[in-house]
Amino acid sequence: MSTAIRVQAPAKINLYLQVLGRRDDGYHLLASLMQKLDLCDTLEIEITTGTVSLHCPDSDLPRDEGNIALRAAQFFFTTYADRLPAACGARITLCKNIPIAAGLGGGSSDAAAVLVGLDRLCQTRIPRDELAAVSVQLGADVPLFVHDWPVSWATGIGDRLTRAKGFDGECVVLVNPGFSVSTKLIYENLALTLDEKKINLTNSHFNGLLNRENPFLNRSFQPCDVRNDLEEVTVSLFREINDIKRQLLAAGASSALMSGSGPTVFALFAQGGQKQAAACYEQMRKTYEQVFLVQPLHKDWNRFLSLTGNG
Repeated sequence: MSTAIRVQAPAKINLYLQVLGRRDDGYHLLASLMQKLDLCDTLEIEITTGTVSLHCPDSDLPRDEGNIALRAAQFFFTTYADRLPAACGARITLCKNIPIAAGLGGGSSDAAAVLVGLDRLCQTRIPRDELAAVSVQLGADVPLFVHDWPVSWATGIGDRLTRAKGFDGECVVLVNPGFSVSTKLIYENLALTLDEKKINLTNSHFNGLLNRENPFLNRSFQPCDVRNDLEEVTVSLFREINDIKRQLLAAGASSALMSGSGPTVFALFAQGGQKQAAACYEQMRKTYEQVFLVQPLHKDWNRFLSLTGNG
């Protein structure tokens, strides 16, 4: 059995996000197209004896149960204790590249990387569908990252996933304004907005969306398809998001939208738009520290960077 592994945890953007309703437990029902990107955190996982520890070099991230990566490891060892040696533990080193609380799914991706990495290291051979199904207990976005699919159509609370076709373009520019946004706060304000009937969530430029399991099953996403029902709520609290969108569109982006609950804004550049994307990236870096020029993932990818020890 191998004793250590390095795992990549990719970011995502919500190319399309519609809020369909709210369950009695407070979770919201969604329909969302989620595209993974080649912007990744890296986790080094080493099997140890007895305890689970987390290290986050050059970061002020929590190293205790306040970090979902640590909770994921504890969850794995508790859930699959009957398949593991006694007193099995892990040492995890998390190197962050994805901005936190940014609408890019970094924490959920880290958690999924821990689960998949431990499954590989411990040779538990848990079916990926099973691992995804149980991982929702850690967070609604975690199942997305358990699967290796580059693009997923998500329904339910975001945990019902099918493969989908995403954005065919080559370049995406991400701009994070440098402040964090609480997903809980945005959904709470969305509920207030709904009560005041300022937004009609049943309106969709996709006719019959509610009856379609996956409108992007057989056709690629187009820049004109962008939608995010959370954007208006976040913009009402943080006007800078609209300013970023205007700058990205003026720089030649085919489309610009906030991802998830924000505050990161992404710009899509179609095939042949590499030079425009690079120029946009350089321009936005003059104002914002967290700007990324990335590519959408188009194929299932190997998240494992290396194995060490006895394999």
